[in-house]
Amino acid sequence: MTLALFGTSPSGVPPRGVSPHGMPHGMPPRGAAVAAPPLEVTSPSGPELPVSEISVPEAPVRAVPAPETPVPEVNHPRVDCTADSTVGLTFTVRLFGKDAKEIAASQVPESAAVLLRLRHQHGPDASLRLPLSPVAADGRLRATLPSTTQLPEGRWDAYLSLADEEPQRLLPGVHDLRALVDGGSPSDAHAWLGVRIPYTTKNGNLAVRAWLRRPHAEAGTLRVEDGTMVLQGRLYGARLTATACLEALPRDAAASPVRLPVRPDSGADSGPERAPEGPETASRAPERTPEGPETPEGPEGEPGDADARHAARDFTVELPFASLLPGHQAWDLWLRPSADEEPVRLARILDDIPDKKRIFTYPSRRVADRDGALHSVKPYYTINNNLSVQVSTVDTQAAG
Repeated sequence: MTLALFGTSPSGVPPRGVSPHGMPHGMPPRGAAVAAPPLEVTSPSGPELPVSEISVPEAPVRAVPAPETPVPEVNHPRVDCTADSTVGLTFTVRLFGKDAKEIAASQVPESAAVLLRLRHQHGPDASLRLPLSPVAADGRLRATLPSTTQLPEGRWDAYLSLADEEPQRLLPGVHDLRALVDGGSPSDAHAWLGVRIPYTTKNGNLAVRAWLRRPHAEAGTLRVEDGTMVLQGRLYGARLTATACLEALPRDAAASPVRLPVRPDSGADSGPERAPEGPETASRAPERTPEGPETPEGPEGEPGDADARHAARDFTVELPFASLLPGHQAWDLWLRPSADEEPVRLARILDDIPDKKRIFTYPSRRVADRDGALHSVKPYYTINNNLSVQVSTVDTQAAG
């Protein structure tokens, strides 16, 4: 994962998001996945340039192979990914020939690049080219994804681009993401929060999962205690007030939202919890916009003005499962900083785990409604790492 927070927005002050209760102009909810404007990189010494015109970063000058020198035939190119202290992501590429011998950087065309493509999307803003340059120490090739580059939310598949040949998928090597885990909490005096986590797809290729949010409500330690869920978390980009509350919004619009007060904590332990050691074990360590489409494994946001007065805030909230009954549906969890502000989607993205749904599982609890009917209630992370609760009816005859 790579996360970035910045106070300079290429598009100025963006829409503040859309309330689950609706706002003018069809604007999306704050804190939810944000569709970024055309990808741009802000240069400290020059104007902003669209992705199609930038080189990230500028590749050093090196000798171009003679015209008669053919482009080497590459087999199974592999990439090591490293997250650094500046929250950038570095790709170190190793190329191999048919004989499995490593190809020297001097044999590779100067136009070689790592190509990132946003899955299931097309157009100039759905791809990003990162020029490759030789590494003096070992002769390998390296490309950098700067922390200042905004990637729209989604899954970015990684390719090797050589001259005019068809790009080929890159294979994952060693991922060193210690800087993401050891870097502590991100600064809150920035306009947007960017997260990038390299991972291996189900087909064995390299991809990067990206998030872009402002503000953001990070879910921390979650405990299931009898018929109640206790959640600790941290809010970035907004302040918690006396009217802050948790909103559980049903995906079935016929049901009413559930709102519960949030308790601000000055010293709460809302940091990362450890993944459960076994299955089904919780770790100790008015009208709404429906949950957006998720991006499952397939075949292969708008920034705002920086506000240094907004500081990260810890909070604790208790959700009685009985408040979600009766019903057979999913409830999406949001954090509303104040009665006058739009809700922010609760999610867990600030670590090095790209898919929480497979890693963090929590026990279900049986809860009886007013009529005595039993329901199974269980918190879970969606495929986009957003936090939700599933309610299902228990078949008492089958259970008995």
